[in-house]
Amino acid sequence: MLALTLFASIGVRLVYLQTVDTPAYADGGLPNRLAVVELPAPRGAILDRNGEPLAHSVEARYVFADPTRVKDRAATARALSPLLGVPASDLAEKMRERNLPGTDTPLQFVYLARGVEIGTAKRIMALDLAGINVHRDERREVPGGDLAANLLGFVGQDMNGLEGLEARYDDVLRGQAGKRTYEVGQGDLAAPIPGGYSRTTQPKPGSSLQLTVDRDLQFMTQRILAKQTEKVKGSVGAAVIIEIPSGEVLAQASQPTYDAANPTKVTSPSDRDDAATTFVVDPGSIHKAITFGAALQEGVITPDTAFPVANTIERGGVTFRDTHPVDGRTMSIPGMLAFSSNVGTIEIGEKLGKERLFDYQKRFGLGQVTGEGMPGEAAGRLLPPDQWSGSAYGSVPIGHSVDATPLQMAAAYAAIANNGTYVQPHLVKETIGADGTRSPAATPTTRSVLSPANAAALRRMMEAVTTVDGPEGQATGLAAAVPGYRVAGKTGTGLRYDNGKQQPGEVGSFIGMAPAENPRYVVAVFVWSPGGGGGAVAAPAFREMMGFTLRHYRVPPSLTNKSPKFEVFPR
Repeated sequence: MLALTLFASIGVRLVYLQTVDTPAYADGGLPNRLAVVELPAPRGAILDRNGEPLAHSVEARYVFADPTRVKDRAATARALSPLLGVPASDLAEKMRERNLPGTDTPLQFVYLARGVEIGTAKRIMALDLAGINVHRDERREVPGGDLAANLLGFVGQDMNGLEGLEARYDDVLRGQAGKRTYEVGQGDLAAPIPGGYSRTTQPKPGSSLQLTVDRDLQFMTQRILAKQTEKVKGSVGAAVIIEIPSGEVLAQASQPTYDAANPTKVTSPSDRDDAATTFVVDPGSIHKAITFGAALQEGVITPDTAFPVANTIERGGVTFRDTHPVDGRTMSIPGMLAFSSNVGTIEIGEKLGKERLFDYQKRFGLGQVTGEGMPGEAAGRLLPPDQWSGSAYGSVPIGHSVDATPLQMAAAYAAIANNGTYVQPHLVKETIGADGTRSPAATPTTRSVLSPANAAALRRMMEAVTTVDGPEGQATGLAAAVPGYRVAGKTGTGLRYDNGKQQPGEVGSFIGMAPAENPRYVVAVFVWSPGGGGGAVAAPAFREMMGFTLRHYRVPPSLTNKSPKFEVFPR
């Protein structure tokens, strides 16, 4: 009876355990038997305006270790080191046995390398090392090397964007990783248990980013900029090409540049900067187009205005001089633009007034980021009217005591080209989901700055900069003329600032539009050198870039017999 009672008690308890407490006891040792493998989500590509890849991901493998199964850490590390290009000491440390943070559960997964080529992964598996395995991964490829590298930026080993557009749109490009959790045996039976616990969360691929950039035009722009800046020692260059009227940025080049596939192989981290949005300068004479445009719009001048221009003018104890002195002769507005008269511009700026000039600087987009899409874009700086000193009446109208980026100035000229309407420059055309769904980028902001008539009048007068060549002298921008096309633009000489400090040398620039009678594109070129000389290469670089752009998009030549004839010194 005692034995029967004992067996009956055991039986009742067994039934209870297998029916009532089954989940609790079944899961009691489960955490010690689970292995977790991350399933990477493919990162979206970055494409040019025609769908050509600028940066994309290709299939690769990641190598991982289960520290609980590695039998000889030192020997395993020595075997893997030459294949992975990682020091053996680093690999051995990663494979050290330890628990998951805050738990008593041993760590059973650690990355040893990401983005490993498939062939290398096969060689690793052939070694048959205990506790070492590989799984599907991806690696970022940049087919063009340095093509648009300063725009694209790069990703880290974990495929997170670190700089450039890769960083700015990381949340769009990066997918959502998946995870596979499964039950494994212990010791020599450390393999998935058939019929054991298994759960898989599928990864969600990232979306692709289609830019407004034209790959072929970007290539030529970089090539021309590099060739021209090589003529000036220690230089930094920037070039921007904007389509009219859309405001789309077709090319945006920086010099120096780098190979986005090897971002650490640079002379200085600044080589990776996008000069068009981070290169802060006082624009100098290219700012005069803003002063003249504001004066036209406010009725301070007309296209027929002319007045005597002295060789110098003094404001606030500072003397401002003209590099092309005319000895007090009566000069036309086109003549002042052609010979970049500081004195004439200062007098027009005074008639306009500091409040109105400040207002038009803001309308043209200065003193604020454009929101083009690049991270770290500089806002520049404007001098508020209540902070003007006496000399500011001379410096501000001619583009000093003003800080701006090449992109801001290019966008301002694009407003003149676009019949007086400012259109926010932008780099992103649309995003493309993993399922192919296309989502256009936000509509760029626009605002009216000049009337169409005044914008056309200003463009016409700016043609003098590339055409006036006679006994009275040569205009400052003759080197920017594009054969067969009417070009309106302006030369400039300014200063560079870095962290608020003026740098040695000067910044030479040229910004223009063509065909001037109906502009299709604006090209801006800036070149700084600590020893000067940037002005000598900016206009020729513009000529080559604009010429290629017009031919690339098959823009018919201008009717050059319709080009205006300017009278610099009206009688």
